[in-house]
Amino acid sequence: MKEQLQKIKEESLNLIKNIQNIKEIEEIRVKYLGKKGELTSILKGMKDLSNEERPAMGALANEVREEIEKAIENKKTDINEKILEKKLHDERIDVTLKTDELILGHRHPLKKTLEDLEDLFTHMGFTVYDGPEIETVENNFDLLNAPKDHPSRDMSDTFYFDKNTILRSQTSPVQIRAMKEHGAPIRMICSGRVFRSDEVDATHSPMFHQLEGLVVDENISIANLIDSLNYFVKSFFGEDMKTRFRPHYFPFTEPSLEVDTTCPRCGGEGCPSCSHTGWSMELLGCGMVHPNVLRNCGIDPEKYSGFAFGMGIDRIAMVRYQISDIRMMFDNNKKFLEQF
Repeated sequence: MKEQLQKIKEESLNLIKNIQNIKEIEEIRVKYLGKKGELTSILKGMKDLSNEERPAMGALANEVREEIEKAIENKKTDINEKILEKKLHDERIDVTLKTDELILGHRHPLKKTLEDLEDLFTHMGFTVYDGPEIETVENNFDLLNAPKDHPSRDMSDTFYFDKNTILRSQTSPVQIRAMKEHGAPIRMICSGRVFRSDEVDATHSPMFHQLEGLVVDENISIANLIDSLNYFVKSFFGEDMKTRFRPHYFPFTEPSLEVDTTCPRCGGEGCPSCSHTGWSMELLGCGMVHPNVLRNCGIDPEKYSGFAFGMGIDRIAMVRYQISDIRMMFDNNKKFLEQF
């Protein structure tokens, strides 16, 4: 048995010495050390040795096993190092080579406007909420106090999947979801894409972006609404910006208002861009939350009141950057985008 062990040791070590890849290493391991390997087969014959011979042969067998295992591990390390060295050589990058000028992209005016709006309103104490673009008719219309015969419910104005499911026409359903889940008090904003069946022109698009805000608490008045929006306008557009609040109608607020700002091109003096009125196009809509909306969301309108506002981010960006046509923001025109 001693001679057999020595023979296995010499054969295996010689084979390992000349191996060139990991696959062959594994084959050698299985051949000599596997469950049906040569060394294992010899060790099964230990039972036939005398009590005096067995300890010596056992020690020799363990020594042979250890030497073979050590040789295998050393060979694996050697092969892996050579593989790594070759890979580093083949995949090296010469950083001294001259390359083409790297052209950096530009932040889209819509994205920048959205991020700046969210930063401003979170600074004012608002929390940002999000919601799905595919909405229920209940959240988009019913709970917002929209009458059954309201024009916005028509298929000519809203994109329907079926009678109960639509592409949201406003981000207001996020407010509904937030009030139903968290109740009052609440101070939140929500933003995202909305969809309406509009003809494409300089100020309209069937897909555009909205940001809406909502405050519900005890003793909230229209004075809080006006003060908050004036702070927003002056912080976002500049201290020289003035606002004009006009009565309007929205089913989910009462009273309702539309807000204009002084024309950013002429500063309110009058120019062709503002039809010589001194005022820009409507910036946003707002109002005091209708009691029915609060009631629909499980909030007691006798205890709580609130205000809400909504603005088109696209329109805000147009005013901010003096962009005359909304289509320019979706055309992917490189020369246009490089201005920002």
